[in-house]
Amino acid sequence: MTWLLGKEFRFEAAHYLPNHDGKCARLHGHSWKGVVYVIGTTLIESGTKEGMLIDYSDVKGAIAPLLENYLDHHYLNETTGLEVPTSERLAKWIYEKLEYTLPGLWGVRIDETCTSTCLYTKSSNPALILSDGFTMGGIA
Repeated sequence: MTWLLGKEFRFEAAHYLPNHDGKCARLHGHSWKGVVYVIGTTLIESGTKEGMLIDYSDVKGAIAPLLENYLDHHYLNETTGLEVPTSERLAKWIYEKLEYTLPGLWGVRIDETCTSTCLYTKSSNPALILSDGFTMGGIA
C-alpha cells in the first residue's frame, strides 16, 4: 500500500521574467497556490499521530517559514535568488528547501494561475496531478 498526501498552501507574490517575449517580462503578481506532496508506505503505529503517514500540521509547519520569509507578499526575483522565477523553477526551489526537513517529500505543485499548473518531483514515474485532486496512477 502507498499513501500520497497533499497539503495546500497559498501566497501572494510579484515577479517578472526578464527574458520573456510577452507581458510576463513586466513586473506583475499572482495569487499563487501550491501543494506539498508526501508519500509513504507505513503509517505511524502508536502515539498521538497513530494512523497517520505524517501529521498535516507538520507539513504546514515545514512550509510556513518559506511562506513568511521568501514567498508571501514578497518579490520572488529577489527573495528566492531566482533570476527567472518561473513556476517550474519555483516548484523546484521549494522542493529543494523542504527535501531534507520533510520526511517522505514526493513533490511540489505550483499553480501560478487557475489554469496553469506545474509539478516538480524527483520521481521517475510521477502521478497525474489534476486541478481537482490527484490520482495515484503510476506510483510504485
